[in-house]
Amino acid sequence: MGSRKRESALARKIANQDVAKAIHNDCPSSPRKMRLVVDIIRGVEVDKALSILKYSKKDASNKLEKVLLSAMANWQSKNEGADIEEANLIVKEIMVDSARQLKRLRPAPQGRGHRIRKRSNHITLILGTKDNK
Repeated sequence: MGSRKRESALARKIANQDVAKAIHNDCPSSPRKMRLVVDIIRGVEVDKALSILKYSKKDASNKLEKVLLSAMANWQSKNEGADIEEANLIVKEIMVDSARQLKRLRPAPQGRGHRIRKRSNHITLILGTKDNK
């Protein structure tokens, strides 16, 4: 039974050779604003996604560009001899989850206070090859 576990672990390692992951936790932007940009680059080739993010006007695109570059660097460290341009990498999965909220009070009329929720999010980006889609 032990050798079976080793074989499956080895098979998983080989299967995950062409997959790279990058995570950015507690990004100070609302998840709704981040998802607007994320939906544009989901399933797109890496070089095209970088150009989309570079020329986008949204502030969330700057943060996503850094996460994408980090995932590319993670893929490069996994595959030392391979070239990124020849690998046909795509944005296989990208998720935006809500993180903690900072709750603040804003003065309101007649001695009341209105609550301000400053939202943040978690970004998870997974790169894969085009034929492994």
